[in-house]
This record gives sequence, C-alpha cells and structure tokens, in this order.
Amino acid sequence: MPEIFNKIDKIKPAYDITYKAVLLICKLLLIGDVLITSMSVAGRYISFIPDPAWSEEVVLTCMAYMAVLSAALAIRNGSHIRMTALDSYLPKSLKKALDILADIAIFALAVIMLTVGWKYASGIGAKGFYTSMPWLSRFWMYFPIPLAGAAMIIFESEALYNHIKSLFAKEENL
Repeated sequence: MPEIFNKIDKIKPAYDITYKAVLLICKLLLIGDVLITSMSVAGRYISFIPDPAWSEEVVLTCMAYMAVLSAALAIRNGSHIRMTALDSYLPKSLKKALDILADIAIFALAVIMLTVGWKYASGIGAKGFYTSMPWLSRFWMYFPIPLAGAAMIIFESEALYNHIKSLFAKEENL
C-alpha cells in the first residue's frame, strides 16, 4: 500500500474526536429539548411551574441542530439513507465507483451548505430576532446549516479517503 495512506491514517484520532464532539452536542441538545418541552407542558397544567414564552422557538432551534448534525454523524457511520436494492447485482468495481461518486456529490452538498449557509446565517438571517427573545439574533437559528456543512466535509473526506484507500488495498491483495 502506498506510504501516503500510512501517514494519512495517523489523523484518524482527529476524526474520532470530532465525531465524539458532534455526538455529545447532539446528546446535550436532546436533553435540553426534552427538559424544556417537559417544563413547558408541565407549566400549562401546574400553576407553580413557569411556561416560558421562548420555549417553542428554542425547542425548534435545538431540533434543527440535531437534525443536520445527526446527518453528519450518519455519514461517518455509513448509515445515511441510500439506495442499495440493486447493489448485489452490480459488479464490485462499479459499486465502488458509484460509492465514490456518491461521496463526491455529498461532499459538494456539504461545501454548498457551509458556504451558502454561512452567507445566509451571517447576512439576512442575522438581521432578524427571535419573537420571544428580541435580544437574540436569528443567526443562531440558521447557524446549524453551515455547522453541519463543516462536520459533513470532515466526515465525508474520511469516507472518500476510505473508499479510495480500499481501491489500493484491493489491488495489493491480488
């Protein structure tokens, strides 16, 4: 196997740390979502528990973060939605080529999410404010898109690297 693969394999711990950090963020967002929703629902029926006006907007924002960040996590695991019904009928080399093509397409989408999402979040999105929290910019509502784009670029680059590396490993085993 080419020596470059051995050098690149040394950065795998950085991918692992990034994965764990994104997973931790998703877990914390889920916990926050459940707690805020529980407090809001309980506040409607129990007089001494407050029902904050901001709860719905914060819960929806947390859900947006979880949705796009979990898509990035699915890329790392290889568990994102994809069509595999015909894979068993295709030659292995064609399947590998289609996997690499899919990786390139997802990588392109991630770059678009990062660049266009950042422009929108820091431009038009940052001009608005949450209705129930006028001191908080809507930037935070649109920020999950570029954040997930960055995470997807990281995880997709690893997936693309692994597919390319498998091509060379296969040739070496022949």
